[in-house]
Amino acid sequence: MNRILVFQDTEHIENTIDLLAVAEKMYAEEPFESYALVIAGSDSSDSTGGPSAANGPAGPLTGFFQKVIQLSHEIVEPHDQIGICEVLTELQKEYKFDAILVPATPFGRMIAPRLAKRLHTGIVADVTDIRQKDGRVEIIRPAYSGRIMAAIVTRGSGPVMMSVRPGVFKYSDGGGVDTEVSEYNRPVEAHSSLKPLEVKEKKISYDIRESDILISGGGGVLRNFAGLEHLAEALQGRVSASRKIVDRGIAPRSIQVGQSGRTVSPRLYIALGINGAIQHVEGMQNIESIIAVNTNRNAPICSLSDIVVEGDAMEFIDKLTDRIEAFRKGAQE
Repeated sequence: MNRILVFQDTEHIENTIDLLAVAEKMYAEEPFESYALVIAGSDSSDSTGGPSAANGPAGPLTGFFQKVIQLSHEIVEPHDQIGICEVLTELQKEYKFDAILVPATPFGRMIAPRLAKRLHTGIVADVTDIRQKDGRVEIIRPAYSGRIMAAIVTRGSGPVMMSVRPGVFKYSDGGGVDTEVSEYNRPVEAHSSLKPLEVKEKKISYDIRESDILISGGGGVLRNFAGLEHLAEALQGRVSASRKIVDRGIAPRSIQVGQSGRTVSPRLYIALGINGAIQHVEGMQNIESIIAVNTNRNAPICSLSDIVVEGDAMEFIDKLTDRIEAFRKGAQE
């Protein structure tokens, strides 16, 4: 039976669970045994009830993974990428995993290449899809700054290693697996010489991946991008952007939708002046409704949309905002 190991994302636990969807796509109908490595931070819940305590660091993963390996911060600190890679290397020697999956978060991107070098195996970074074709597995990732999608086939007997872009895969199973929780308590010899002196929370006004409504602007609103905020406020949504807007320095990369930006799944996506090249569309996953406003009715984004408005995007914003405000005013009266 195939065995997979998932490295836990300590910031967003759902990223860890969603990687089970990657394994499902890789092995199709074949069964696989799922393992997860949990890194317990110094501020983690106390697992005084033993390794199986539901309120411990492994708690959120129980019911999803068949086996969860719990690593105490007393052995390795959560930021110690060298020590963590040593633990992962030892686990690979013991269990002989067929695949090792790491979320492509900032810390995951530090772990994945170091581990691949230790294991003398290749790695596919920033994976966005898995496909079965002609009896083989193709791993899909953006290449050439997102201009094309590359299909990569692995060879050899080593473990398949990949870092997976957060928010792309969704694991739909409700989680009814009997989970066995164990502790890793072997000493670690190598540690990172870097030590955090101070931790400051980065202030981000919002994360577009968590928005139910996104008002997204492209080249067609290049000169009036700031005007999107007015409609977003009226709809109680958030503003996002295409790469063209970000490359011009008009919007930060943190609100970019696409292969080189964020992958989003809002209930409503309003695309204003966006052409809809593959780089942008690849960042749109499981969206319930898409409204495209474009002067070109044949733009690629229009073929994906539920409603297409042919016309000027800024005029659309003004008229829709006025209608919303008038409706709300009438409702209050």
